This record gives sequence, C-alpha cells and structure tokens, in this order.
Amino acid sequence: MAAYKPVVVQACPKLGERITQDTLYWRGYKTPVQIKEFGAVNKIDFSPVPPYNYAVTASSRIHIYGRYSQEPIKTFSRFRDVAYCATYRDDGRLLVAGSEDGSICLFDVSGKATLRQFKGRTKPVHVVGFLSDKYRVFSGGDDYSSNLWDIPTAKEIISYNEHTDYVRCGCASKVNADVFITGSYDHTVKLFDARTKSSVMTIEHGHPVESVLLFPSGGLLVSAGGRYVKVWDVLKGGQLLVSLKNHHKTVTCLCLNSSGQRLLSGSLDRHVKIYSTTSYKVVHSFNYATSILSLALSPEDETIVVGMTNGVLNVKHRKPEEKIENSQKKRQPAYRTYVKGRTYMPKQEDFCVSKPVKRVLRKYDKLLRSFQSSKALDAVMEPPIMLHTPEVTVAVMQELHRRGTLKSALAGRDEKQVNLLLTFVARRVIEPRFTPVLVTVADMITDIYQPVVGQSEIVDKQFLKLQQAIGKEIDYQEELLEVLGMMDTLFATFTKKRDTCLEENKSNGVTQIIETNRNY
Repeated sequence: MAAYKPVVVQACPKLGERITQDTLYWRGYKTPVQIKEFGAVNKIDFSPVPPYNYAVTASSRIHIYGRYSQEPIKTFSRFRDVAYCATYRDDGRLLVAGSEDGSICLFDVSGKATLRQFKGRTKPVHVVGFLSDKYRVFSGGDDYSSNLWDIPTAKEIISYNEHTDYVRCGCASKVNADVFITGSYDHTVKLFDARTKSSVMTIEHGHPVESVLLFPSGGLLVSAGGRYVKVWDVLKGGQLLVSLKNHHKTVTCLCLNSSGQRLLSGSLDRHVKIYSTTSYKVVHSFNYATSILSLALSPEDETIVVGMTNGVLNVKHRKPEEKIENSQKKRQPAYRTYVKGRTYMPKQEDFCVSKPVKRVLRKYDKLLRSFQSSKALDAVMEPPIMLHTPEVTVAVMQELHRRGTLKSALAGRDEKQVNLLLTFVARRVIEPRFTPVLVTVADMITDIYQPVVGQSEIVDKQFLKLQQAIGKEIDYQEELLEVLGMMDTLFATFTKKRDTCLEENKSNGVTQIIETNRNY
C-alpha cells in the first residue's frame, strides 16, 4: 500500500513588516508587569526627580510605586470618596489631588498627613496641578469653573466661570508661571493668565476634550477628544497645525517623551499610538487588553505605565543596554563548524545508515487518510484556522473536490455549521487565489441547501451576503474589462512606425536600389 501524501497547502508570499529605528527602540521594552488596583486608574504621574517614583490614582487611594516595585511603597487614603488627578510638583516633594466631594488635598511625599486642604467647591474636582512658580495650584471640576489657589494661605485667588460643561483636563506652562490651560466637555480649550480676569485664548476642538498637553517650549498645544488628536500653534493665536485621526474610539490621555520628539496617545480602543513630532505620522503602536484611561512615560523613557478601566496597571521597563551590547560581543562559532561534514562523499567500503524521518500529520491529514471527509472539513472550519490560515481550509476543500467527496462533506450540516461555511465563502470568494475553488463550493452549497431557504433568518442573511459579494465582484470585473477595452483602443490608434530600408538588388550586373516600406 502506497504511503499517504499530506495535503499540499498553497504558499503565498507575505509582505515583511517594515523595520525602522523606532520599531527596534519601542520593542526594546520587557514583558509587562501587571498590578491590580482597587478601581479604574484615572491618573499616573511620575516624580520629576530621581528615583522617579510614580503616583497612581485609583478609587479612593493614591499609591506611590518605586520604579521596579510591584507593591506600593506609600499610600494616601485620606479621601471620603473617589480621588482624582494626583500630580507631583516640579521638585517632587509635594503631591496635590482632587476628590469627588470637591475638596483639594496637598500632601508631603515624605509624610502621610495632609498639609493643606483647599475647600470651596461643592462638586467633584477632576483636574489639579501646580503652576511653575511652585506656590500656586490650579483646578477644574464639574461646576464648570477653573480656579487658582494659594498654597501658603490655602485660599482661592481667582475663579474663572467661562466653560459651559465639565472641566476634565488641564496643564500648566513651564515657561510662564501665570499661564495654565483647561479643557472641557463643552468642546473648548481655554488658556488663562492669572494676571487677567478672563481667558486670553479659546480654542474650539470640536469634541469633548479629554486631555491637553503643552510642549516644554510653550509654543505648541495638543488636545485630545473624540477620535481626534489636534496640534495647535499658541504663538499664532491658536492656529490648527495638524489633526490626527488614528484611533477608532475616544482618545483619553496624552504624554511626551523626554526629548519631546515623540508624542504618545492612549485610547478606549486599547491602543497606544506613538507619533513623530516632526512629521506627525505613527511610528509605532502598542496593544493592550482593555480600554486605556491613563498613560505616563518616565523622565528617562525607561518605563511606560498604562492604567486601564478594569483597574489593571501595566508597567513596561526597557531592557538594559549593557546586556544587549554584551550579547552582541559574544563570540559566535566559526563558519566551518556549521558546514563540517556536509560535503563528505561516502566511500565504497563505508556502510551508510539512513535515519528514518518520522512525519507528523495534521489532524485533517489523519482524517483524510482514514477517508473521514466530513470530519476533515470540520477540522479546518475552526475559527482560528479560517481567520489566520484560510489557505489550509481551501486546500482541504480542493482535495475533497479532487476525491469527489466534497458534496457529501458539505451536506447534512446544521444551521450553525452552514452559517460558518457561508460566512467563510462570502468573505474569501473575492480573493483571486481562492476564487476557483470557492466558486465551486458556493455552487454546491446553493444546490444542497436551496430547499431549506426561508426556514432560517441567519442562513438567509448569509446567502444574501454571498450574493452581494459575488455581485460586486462581477461589477468590478466588468469595469476592468471596460478599462482593458479602452486601453486596447488607445494602443490601436497609436501611429504605426514606418521603417524605410534600402535593399540592393543585383541582376544582370546592374545595381538597383529598391525602396521598400515595412509596417510594424
């Protein structure tokens, strides 16, 4: 009995991923460490001074983590309700946070007691931060107001009531100690100067603003809201420079790397996009398990921390460069080590022992070998195979058709299996590499299950989708034939080249020059 030959799966060339310097750099982070918090992580902020600890605001607590610690080294839990937006001062010694009850608390990082408590707001305060002079704090909340507080006296300096909806984000200028910016759900971003009684600039983002970011130079402003990330020129009165739409859901957070050359954005679509600040094109992206609420990058770009809606904190550390250098310097075996013995020719007196190669068959090959056609088709109709390696499914269908058992393998299936078959055929029949086989499969499915049409809404919808897919493909083919006809007409109307050549005809000793015309 002849040995069974496995099914030959048609191999198609794949486009290789483009490897850039950014790809290599951002892939240089280790496998993430995941830390479970008590609630959704609404803010992550790194200390600006070594050892670069970071504060995580989740539920009614603020946890301080060391760079490599998986347990909090300090906890601030003196909140009656949910805490918001814990932010470090520029010297890393003080921490300020808002709360659901409207109060703003100021903490000393080296202690546990509350240094100051700013009262006067009755609704939740979602955004707080220090001005660059280190002695004033700005805030914004659900009462539509933006406020400025004095740290030594714990009193309100000025209140701006210009927003018409919740204030949910803000940042302070590092260049000017009197300037801070707030973003609101009223689709606007306002720039305030503590020396004036009203805002000095208003920018219309077009969507509820979830995050704002000011470049270190103070000249460019980035706003995020909806699916858009927009960059504005503050020095030109808030002129829009670029609008980025690379996310599929709402963008919730922004941050810059230490050099300011890369902009990071996190979204509810579970992706972190990394943009170049020169071309504003996506140079890399990270995928996460759930929707992202907060994002932070350490001052030396050694750690990326992402907070998610399910309360999980995802921490990635960069691999030490020294180990990479050492591994590159490691001596590799000589080339002759790999080729030794490959070119050896056995002599006449040598006794050659051939080692039998054990062939491992796939599940569908084992079933085909035992002539179980229907089960072999079931084995390649599993969603992972159909989604990632559809060429395997088509190869088995082609083999069954060659054997003449494809029709019997397709018959006798329930509603769920027929729906799966029709979904696969409708999606892949328009691919040129699969079209010859899947057209035959579609004809057989139509012939077999035509009597039951109208008994199941799910199957009927899939038949309609198959009809629409084939109809669109026919329309495309007709348009392509029309284009080919136009091109043939154009080629036919090109001027024919007339090539004149001189031939010498020698007869009876008389030389005659004959001019001949040749058409090409």
